[in-house]
Amino acid sequence: MKHYTGLDVSVKETSICIVDEMGKICREVKVPSHPDDLIAVLRDPAWILERVGLEAGPLSQWLFEALARAGLPVICIETRHVKAFLKAQPNNTDRNDARGIAQMMRVNLYRPVHVKTLTSQKRRALLTARKLLQGKAIAIENDIRGLLRNFGLKVGNVGAVKFEERIRELVDSMADLQIMEPLLTARRKLRDEFARLHKKVLNIVRNDEVCRLLMTIPGVGPVVSLAFTSTIDIAQRFKNSKAVGPILGLTPKLEESGESKRVGRVSLCDDAMMRTLL
Repeated sequence: MKHYTGLDVSVKETSICIVDEMGKICREVKVPSHPDDLIAVLRDPAWILERVGLEAGPLSQWLFEALARAGLPVICIETRHVKAFLKAQPNNTDRNDARGIAQMMRVNLYRPVHVKTLTSQKRRALLTARKLLQGKAIAIENDIRGLLRNFGLKVGNVGAVKFEERIRELVDSMADLQIMEPLLTARRKLRDEFARLHKKVLNIVRNDEVCRLLMTIPGVGPVVSLAFTSTIDIAQRFKNSKAVGPILGLTPKLEESGESKRVGRVSLCDDAMMRTLL
């Protein structure tokens, strides 16, 4: 008899529910959220696993890769579909969520989600870290501008390179404003680390044929090309170019009821970073 498994993953523990073809619960257990502990339960010879459902989340890529490498039929499923399916439950507990996901696997009522390759995950992490440092540096610069404005000191239109020099000119004659020194030090450190990560981006793009090809398009630079390739990951997973728009949230929403049909704004689903860059 075939068996179907639902995994409800949290940071510390994962609830596991295994059901048979008739929907009868065969086993329920909670284990630490680590691949070794999950594999120890799922590789039991008593189970003939047909599908193992795993909701997309922070740990899903790590767990999916390990379970797939162990030969388990794991499927990463779309979060919104899971939420809609489990909404009918009166009590939303980890145990009940695992039961619901197991039933979704049994009746084949789910939408699989593509799990990116390790290379794309690393590139995406690099871009995210780069953006984080850039945002923090800009936030400090804006705070410095605001603090000095209270004393009638206007920084004016100055670039990132000459920003620190301009601030020192303004506060040089005011000893009380030497409190800006720690802020400038923090800002300098952030800018240095940002430059280091940006250099890594340039090195990757320089050695990637697809990124170099994308950069021949007017307006497309290293960051956009690397972000696009890491988002698309494997181009062969799309049937045609029209299938790319929906995963970027760039296609309009359609609301239809009876004779009423309205085309709304773009869905804005999924990848916000890529939409911002585009």
